Amino acid sequence: MCNIRQTLVVLLSLIAINGSAQVNIWDGTSVRHRVELTSYLAKGKGNPAVIVCPGGSYFWHDMEGEGRLVGEWLQSQGISAFVLRYRTAYVPAFITHYRLVFRGKRYPDGLNDLRQSLRLIRRNADELGIDSTRIGVMGFSAGGHLAMCSVEILPRNEWPAFVVPIYPVVTMSAPCVHKRSRRGLLGDSREHNRQLCDSLSMEQHVPEGCPPVFLTNCKDDPIVNYHNSELLDSALTAKGIPHRYIQYKTGGHGFGASPVKGTEECRAWRQEFISWFKNIFSKTK
Repeated sequence: MCNIRQTLVVLLSLIAINGSAQVNIWDGTSVRHRVELTSYLAKGKGNPAVIVCPGGSYFWHDMEGEGRLVGEWLQSQGISAFVLRYRTAYVPAFITHYRLVFRGKRYPDGLNDLRQSLRLIRRNADELGIDSTRIGVMGFSAGGHLAMCSVEILPRNEWPAFVVPIYPVVTMSAPCVHKRSRRGLLGDSREHNRQLCDSLSMEQHVPEGCPPVFLTNCKDDPIVNYHNSELLDSALTAKGIPHRYIQYKTGGHGFGASPVKGTEECRAWRQEFISWFKNIFSKTK
């Protein structure tokens, strides 16, 4: 705990100078991994916050369009952002099949990283100028799957306040599964384990009382079948979960917070999210 406190002092100093800084979420713990959380703190106190999970098929990360640009955009909107480089299988596991023999990095490593980040931010919310009751998770593609895991797998008392899956991977079982993400998440030795695939298919496990969800994707997505988001929308609707689903006709995949990727139509998701976000919290006051 002492090491974490000391790290945060350095973190806050760097943010004051540079506007952002990185911290190893496992520093001072028994976990022997370096997992970076890059902070973009909004000015003032009592700000809402979002942990951002970039996509990359659970093999790598888009730390630019779905990381840095998202963090800077949220920060400009008065929302503190924390971009998480959660553990993924990485390129060697994509090129080879060594995880048939060795464990490598696989589920639940990334979810453990997200859980630790939620705990760390909540524990130090006052020092970071954050309202601990308004911490959400936003994820892109495979990161959207991870974001939904935070409410479907973690204990209720650790749930984020809201979830934002953007063109997410959702199912691990249906015909529209994104096979690369399934392999990245589960590993070569487990990717066809039916019980595990079913347990990690987000459309099958939406919990009662799930926090509000903002969901969007594009019908012309060439990477993750657009039916993934439709499955999640249907599951949320069936459970009566407050959510907003926007399906754009054009935009493809991987546009993140880029000012040029995708189409003008799909880039509107950012303003739509801000409007939705303000609305859900105005109702709780």
